[in-house]
Amino acid sequence: MRSGRKLAIGTAAGILLAGAGMVVLDVADGAYPPPLAMADIVSAEVLDKDGQLLRAFAIPGGLWRLKTTVADVDPQFLKMLVAYEDRRFYTHAGVDLQAIGRAVLQLVIHGRIVSGASTLSMQVARLIEPRQGRSLSAKLLQMARAIQIERRLSKEQILDLYLTHAPYGGNLEGVRAASLAYFGKEPRRLTVAEAALLVALPQLPERRRPDRNLATAEAARKRVLERVAVAEAVGEGEAARAEVVPVPSRRMQLPAIAAHVGETARRTDPKALRYQTTLKKQVQTGLEAVARASALRLGPKLSIAMVMADAQTGDIIGEVGSADYFDASRSGWVDMTRASRSPGSTLKPFIYGLAFEEGLVSQETIIEDRPADFFGYRPRNFDMSYQGDVTVREALQLSLNVPAVKLLDAVNPAKLLIRFRRAEVRPLLPPNETPGLAIGLGGLGITLKDLVQLYTALANRGQPVRIGDGVNDRPGKIDGEGMLDPVASWNVADILSGVIPPAGAPRRGIAYKTGTSYGYRDAWSVGYDGRYVLGVWVGRPDNGSVPGLTGYGTAAPILFEGFAKSGIATTPLPRPPSGAARIAQADLPISQRRFAINAGGLLAMSSREQAPQIVYPPEGAHVDLGARTGDGLPLMLKLQGGRGPFRWLANGKPLPDMSRRRTNQWIPDGAGYSKLTVIDAIGRAASVGVYIE
Repeated sequence: MRSGRKLAIGTAAGILLAGAGMVVLDVADGAYPPPLAMADIVSAEVLDKDGQLLRAFAIPGGLWRLKTTVADVDPQFLKMLVAYEDRRFYTHAGVDLQAIGRAVLQLVIHGRIVSGASTLSMQVARLIEPRQGRSLSAKLLQMARAIQIERRLSKEQILDLYLTHAPYGGNLEGVRAASLAYFGKEPRRLTVAEAALLVALPQLPERRRPDRNLATAEAARKRVLERVAVAEAVGEGEAARAEVVPVPSRRMQLPAIAAHVGETARRTDPKALRYQTTLKKQVQTGLEAVARASALRLGPKLSIAMVMADAQTGDIIGEVGSADYFDASRSGWVDMTRASRSPGSTLKPFIYGLAFEEGLVSQETIIEDRPADFFGYRPRNFDMSYQGDVTVREALQLSLNVPAVKLLDAVNPAKLLIRFRRAEVRPLLPPNETPGLAIGLGGLGITLKDLVQLYTALANRGQPVRIGDGVNDRPGKIDGEGMLDPVASWNVADILSGVIPPAGAPRRGIAYKTGTSYGYRDAWSVGYDGRYVLGVWVGRPDNGSVPGLTGYGTAAPILFEGFAKSGIATTPLPRPPSGAARIAQADLPISQRRFAINAGGLLAMSSREQAPQIVYPPEGAHVDLGARTGDGLPLMLKLQGGRGPFRWLANGKPLPDMSRRRTNQWIPDGAGYSKLTVIDAIGRAASVGVYIE
């Protein structure tokens, strides 16, 4: 009876003491919480579209500490880590009493510390709240902190902290930073040998650094692999095979890809820890490799910029601001994708596009390439020679200057700039100057990004797309009228796709144009397929002259190599839209067989004031507009000659509006024969008969 009472009293006392202990623990825990906020200080990261690391920024103190979670590492590494460091990690509450007892017993027997008793939770406590020296008080604090951490975080969250903060020597912290530095890869897939080294290094990170103490690192890895629990975790024989794998003896640089994009993102939002970009890592690394190799080949002080964009979405998938961000001799820190420079001849395709759209010329129209004087402006060709009579197709492919200026004079320079505004591009004109004929040969300033944005219209049936900046700006479709009509865009692409590739470059099914600015300061090449546009600039950031620098000889080879090294498969150019065709010269209307200008540089009155003539569709044409299926696609109507405004009639019925434009559209009521008529302002008329399918 008395013994039962004593047992009851003892039990009650134990419960009271335990309860009091819990109260004291709760009070202490609340008053002195673990400094978990310190664990949130990690390196900011720049990621590609798929979440792959492009570059990171060191935290204060120059440490590389990349945030790492359990999901970021190989599961086998986690098994090996727990087996080696803390076998009862998933069952203890922060302190492993069994391990402490074993360590104390070994100390008594051997007179020295044989094995430690620190759990992963205790190691995390030490990492987020470092203490100088090793003492009993420091160890007791770690144990208390470990218990606090266990009460606040899940086991997975504790592992996340260890994986992020574990020291690996020098300025490396965390498994991701170590894996990138020693293996050149993310730790999602590790070999047994690699995982064992990453388990071994944090115990004595400076002493075991493989780039400085290779033998010590090998011995530490061997001890991990020989641990029975580790061997069981990796499977029979795997540990022995891993021991013979060489340990890496050098440390690699962490990724520093897309440096300019990363710096731009950092300036925009300095406090962010993750910057998601539209870049694709494979494309970016390929373009950067091409830029570096090309710059070394071209010589000192030259830099290279490249922009590759998706013409359908506007996403920039590759952007190189300079040949090498860290090369001071080339002013590598200057982002030349944003520098306004003279574009040379790269704007000529848009001049020709306007001329096609207005029905002034067709591809096989003859145009003169001879000396011409436009009220004192006398353009000359790049090689100072002239070709005489050439077709419009040849004039654009050969990038002849005089024909381009003749066409620009006919369509009006101001109209060209208005079309650029439809693409949200506003080139810089010389101070206090209005748009003149010189803009067709590079007499204005434009950035590489804006030039690529203009070319998205050519790759996208005349509809420009707003390209982003890779990080913040939202790319996408530009509302409103297209920059060119689909037929004009197709004519331009058809011509440019026939330009001969530079020496040694294979045909890739792309359309491209080159340009060289005055004084050999800038070399350009812009190319596109059915989806992607790539622009290349070569020159000196200080705007110095580079004798021999040309678009075709210098920038075009880089363009073709860039397409090849980007890893992007070629998308076929768009199929001809309704109304698009390359018409032989003999089949052209008389008014389109030759483009004539008078001595003053103006479109000859004989060409303006002659009777109207329907250029498209030609007499007797069979045009498939899907009329039988009810698609109701419009038929493009083009005329030349006559005096505006013009009235169009289809089968005797007038179209809704009169217009001074020499283009119009008509949606047929159905399939079958139709007669189209145009009447100009003084009553002259022209008609054609067509068959709608």
